[in-house]
Amino acid sequence: MIWMPFRVLVLLTSLLWLAPALRAVDAPPAANEQAASEPAGPSSPLVLPGLGIKGFGSGPSDPAVFSARFDVQEGSRRGTLSVSAIIEEGWHIYAISQPLAVPGPMPAKIKVTETEQFKVLGPFQPDRPPHHKPPDPNSFNIDTEEHEGDVTWTAPIELAPGVDAASLEIAVAFSGQVCAEACIPLNEKLKAKFAGYTAAPETPGEYRANPRDAELTLLGRIEPAAIAPGGKAKLILTAQPNPGWHIYAYDLKDSGKGAAKPTLIVLNLPAGWKQSAVVASAEPKIDAMSLRVHEEPVTWSVELTAPADSPQGEIILSGYVGVQTCKNAGGCLFPHAVQFRASVPVAAKAEAGQIPLAFTALKRPPASPEGPTARDIVIGPTGYADVAKLAAAAPLPTGDVNVATLVKFIGFGLLGGLILNLMPCVLPVIGLKVLSFAQQGGESRGKIFALNLWFALGLLFVFFLLASAAAFGSLVFGENLAWGQQFTYTWFKVAMIVIVFSFALSFLGVWEVPIPGFAQSGASSSLQQKEGIGGAFFKGVFTTLLATPCSGPFLGPVFAFTLAQPPLVTYLIFLSVGVGMASPYLVIGAFPALVRWLPKPGEWMETVKQLMGFVLLGTTVYLFATLNHAWFIPTLALVIGVWFACWWIGKVPVYEPAGKQIWAWIGGCAAAAMVGYASFTFLAPVQHLYEWKPYSPETIAKLQAEGKTVMIDFTADWCLTCQYNFRTAINTRRVKEVVEKNAVAPVIADWTDRNEQIASKLAELKSRSIPLLVIYPANRPGDVLVLPDTITEAQLIQALEKAGPSQPTTPVSATAETGQPGQPSG
Repeated sequence: MIWMPFRVLVLLTSLLWLAPALRAVDAPPAANEQAASEPAGPSSPLVLPGLGIKGFGSGPSDPAVFSARFDVQEGSRRGTLSVSAIIEEGWHIYAISQPLAVPGPMPAKIKVTETEQFKVLGPFQPDRPPHHKPPDPNSFNIDTEEHEGDVTWTAPIELAPGVDAASLEIAVAFSGQVCAEACIPLNEKLKAKFAGYTAAPETPGEYRANPRDAELTLLGRIEPAAIAPGGKAKLILTAQPNPGWHIYAYDLKDSGKGAAKPTLIVLNLPAGWKQSAVVASAEPKIDAMSLRVHEEPVTWSVELTAPADSPQGEIILSGYVGVQTCKNAGGCLFPHAVQFRASVPVAAKAEAGQIPLAFTALKRPPASPEGPTARDIVIGPTGYADVAKLAAAAPLPTGDVNVATLVKFIGFGLLGGLILNLMPCVLPVIGLKVLSFAQQGGESRGKIFALNLWFALGLLFVFFLLASAAAFGSLVFGENLAWGQQFTYTWFKVAMIVIVFSFALSFLGVWEVPIPGFAQSGASSSLQQKEGIGGAFFKGVFTTLLATPCSGPFLGPVFAFTLAQPPLVTYLIFLSVGVGMASPYLVIGAFPALVRWLPKPGEWMETVKQLMGFVLLGTTVYLFATLNHAWFIPTLALVIGVWFACWWIGKVPVYEPAGKQIWAWIGGCAAAAMVGYASFTFLAPVQHLYEWKPYSPETIAKLQAEGKTVMIDFTADWCLTCQYNFRTAINTRRVKEVVEKNAVAPVIADWTDRNEQIASKLAELKSRSIPLLVIYPANRPGDVLVLPDTITEAQLIQALEKAGPSQPTTPVSATAETGQPGQPSG
């Protein structure tokens, strides 16, 4: 009964909305036919020029307008029939796959009137998945599947022998609803006309990018050649970067952070089909910029599952690849996007073989020659940014988790975790654990088991945190973190360098880590000191943190498997790796007699511990190698400060009164903090707030000829006063405002290395030292303002105001810059 007033209201509203359409029944029915006959071209996207597209109403304000077309591949009778809709903002159309319910929304239906001239080989499917929305109690109160913006449905067709495609018209009827606060019935009658021939690929299943767009080749196929209802197929994509180039690793979404763009793979599957996670054939390498890259060919595979009730015929499997190629030596091309598609037979039985993918580069069509008054409506993605939007809106892959598959990956996780104990990143701490085993020789069985259990819990605690970052990392970091991805954050690597270096100093006797049984040394500590629960737990944490830069055998596929799994499966997989890594210690804890195989405690342990200190110093060198070179010097300075702090703390033995120890810790930490602050303030890379041109006499002459006020900063990396000036007086927001207001041209004369031109200019300015800041007022080359040595922000602003603004000698014309962006590359 509650539904009755609502349905009456919807009916009355629909009749009011239908009134203009009913009045237009007698109007010439050429609107949709004209739109359908516009030759949009064979490739995506579809361009509909002008305002002549009509829907059910009489003008361009209709909530939805429709068009239809078909194309045929050169040298064949096979092609694609397309129906497109442009939906006004705030409105939506229900999907073909919308479940039918009474009362409920009306799903879209596309009916084609077949003739002897052609036949439709399979069902229509949209070029992007619909938005799934939960029940709305104010509406139909059921799950809905909606399309917004624009959408194109396609179906495979085949022309009869001898049919002239150019003269063929295909009658298409579209029915459904377009809805906002109320719904309007749709009943479109379209004429699909020939839009052109699509070029057959030179090599089936291969796409060679234009070097202006991307430096790579894509290969793609689907296996098998035919799939049975309920059966499985595999989509295989291979990217081959050209020599000297690389691409970035696959990711589910583009976080939008940074210039480097991940590889995106977005699939568009028919209703009911499911896909597994995207699995890469090789782990990416971490480059100097801490980015994950592939310099060698890499293959991604996706398992597809057809619904058990799939009708026999042909379906179109399609999707998009977004990729960015960059030079190994530096510099990137703009991100590039490609569409792929294949017509896949659904037969009673699967057939062995392959179906090559057809690739089409996505590009925005050129502007209409009719001029800026014409409106071009573009349907479909036109580049990487559109593919990134599709990836962001796409639900996570939901392939069924087969119990046997899950058990297999858990087994791989256990084995991969066990092997992690042998990786170079972990060996130093494992050596310390061996020492603790020797110390445990005289302990009770319960004590030995407890200590090893706490060590294992420390391991598993870190794996729990890593699993949480993989499952829910987007809530904190903006993206879910892959295994080891925390090492892509500079702050994390710097922190690990400090921790590892501190422990190395402790093992070498410079100071003592105040954790019972972990790394104490010196006269105040006994080598036979018993390991405490805190030490065991922390040792497990530290061991796992050191393991994360490594990804041993089996772990690549294991962690890739978690990308598309629900959180529970992700936690199970990470738990399996943690248990595998902790298994040797749990076994020794359960069977303490195994400890007897080790040598008895003695002086040899001190020697081994000091050797482990040198191994940890080697680990520190390795961690330094993972840093971006711009952060190397400030981190090295911080390490020296930490060294001083450890020496300071180590001067006060642990048997001294607590007050002395506390003051030693306060003094040491304060010294390290001051060194670190100064290092990362004056030695770290600084972001330039405004653009600087490199110095050359020709550059100065050109800028002065253009009537520019020129500001030259003579500086060098080895000049601390120069760095102080830049950070405190030159590169500030107030100075930036004055520079932009007066159109000042900033020029940097970097004297870090020998440069005769800069030395000559300094001599001309009667200066033999830096820092030096010089301002040349516009059109007054002889009136030079010179600011030597240390300067303040106020002095610089006063000098800039005195010099005055630029005075262009010729009109400035707006020109579009061309070329490729110099984005950072790994």
